[in-house]
Amino acid sequence: MENKVRVRFAPSPTGPLHIGGVRTALFNYLFAKHNGGDFLVRIEDTDQNRFVEGAEEYIKQSLEWAGIVADEAPWKPGECGPYRQSERKEIYREYAEKLVQNDLAYYAFDTPDELEEMRERLKQARVNTPQYNAMTRMQMTNSLTLSADEVKQRIENGDPYVIRLKVPRKEEIRLNDMVRGWVMVHSHTIDDKILMKSDGMPTYHLANVVDDHLMGITHVIRGEEWLPSAPLHVLLYKYLGWEDTMPRFAHLPLLLKPDGNGKLSKRDGDKMGFAVFPLEWKDPATGDISRGFKQDGYLNDAFINFLAFLGWNPGDEREFFTLNELVEEFTMERVTKAGTKFDIDKAKWFNQQYLKEKSDEELAQYLMADMEADGVATTPEKAAQVANQLKERVTFPHEIWRDGRFFYEVPSEYDKKTVKKKWKPEGVTVLEDYAATIEGMEEFTADIAKDTFTAVLEKHEINLGKVMPALRVAISGKGGGPDLMIMQEVLGAKEVASRIKIAIEEINKLKENN
Repeated sequence: MENKVRVRFAPSPTGPLHIGGVRTALFNYLFAKHNGGDFLVRIEDTDQNRFVEGAEEYIKQSLEWAGIVADEAPWKPGECGPYRQSERKEIYREYAEKLVQNDLAYYAFDTPDELEEMRERLKQARVNTPQYNAMTRMQMTNSLTLSADEVKQRIENGDPYVIRLKVPRKEEIRLNDMVRGWVMVHSHTIDDKILMKSDGMPTYHLANVVDDHLMGITHVIRGEEWLPSAPLHVLLYKYLGWEDTMPRFAHLPLLLKPDGNGKLSKRDGDKMGFAVFPLEWKDPATGDISRGFKQDGYLNDAFINFLAFLGWNPGDEREFFTLNELVEEFTMERVTKAGTKFDIDKAKWFNQQYLKEKSDEELAQYLMADMEADGVATTPEKAAQVANQLKERVTFPHEIWRDGRFFYEVPSEYDKKTVKKKWKPEGVTVLEDYAATIEGMEEFTADIAKDTFTAVLEKHEINLGKVMPALRVAISGKGGGPDLMIMQEVLGAKEVASRIKIAIEEINKLKENN
């Protein structure tokens, strides 16, 4: 593992994976692959109270859908496992106890009431942020204030306790962040964080540092919200004697709400009508369903391209990148410091562009699946023809069936605006003649349809613009849509003639009644 880049994505299975988490996973993956390294997934399930059934499987499926493939993970074990922190429980205690032995951490037996009392005391003394730290620890119930015998006795009695880090009172902690440059924090602003909880589980701070060291992690790339914890982690690396192999840190910019006002939250999608999760999620506790990018109709390659530009850019005008091209181009130098607005319209635009590039046969698969769900049959050939006609006009694959039903179903309604403005008696005469002319045709291409229609128009001495909208609405029920002549080729002469006759009858009835 020496000198090889190794990064990790370490989500907690406390619910669905937020899009910000997918972005963090993507940047880790791109950095690792750009540098010929490994991408690990580690499940940080130390907080058993917030564990949600099914969340780990959701994380796995989300990453797989996005094409972010782990080299090592709980579902793809390597030499550094286990990859769930709950299965590494005994490992952490050894390091916490070592810190206690070296007077760099201590046992704390304070009850909730004692902790509350301490906070109240500090508030009354007008301390803005009451903390358990170098100033207050000597007034509390811990192994620094109790005798060794009393500490031993309490532990043997099974008294609940935590292990806290002994943060120095006056020390400047520095780290050189790959995105933000030098970050300096004074130790008096850091409290004596809990490393081991009373239930024997480690906190995030201890577990992630120990795991990163044991798994040979060379770079820790994570969200900006972890920046305040970074000095504490630097301190832990120093205290554990791992300063020389400490990973480089990179804290990614926040994903902001569309208006730029605050961090994008899980609730914003529900409020604003868009997905903030990669896949649909059903809450096992409430049964509530949150929408997912996949189910909303986003293509995974468009989703990844969109995601990559949330806090990174290639330094030029290019916008379209495959995952492999992103791997080639990605560097931390081009990651921005400032938060980046989440623009769902840009996501839709990317999807639209990627959809246009799909083959008719690929899009036909989406169309056929939607039709099958509605109990409508088709052939792969016709589905491909329909997809070809609509792919320039839609944003999502499911809209092909929504907007293209008329290719399979006789219109039950006719666009009122077109009927009012363009359905005239002289036009109806032309349509009747056109229907009679094409009815028995065996061969009926777009060119034949155009030539035949033009000939009928010339015969009646009427121009194209006066009848074309009426022909369209008669065939499709709509006032706009794909190429009218190709539409007729897909439907066939017999079907077009039949629809014209039905439309004349139905629209004339409507006009009489009105």
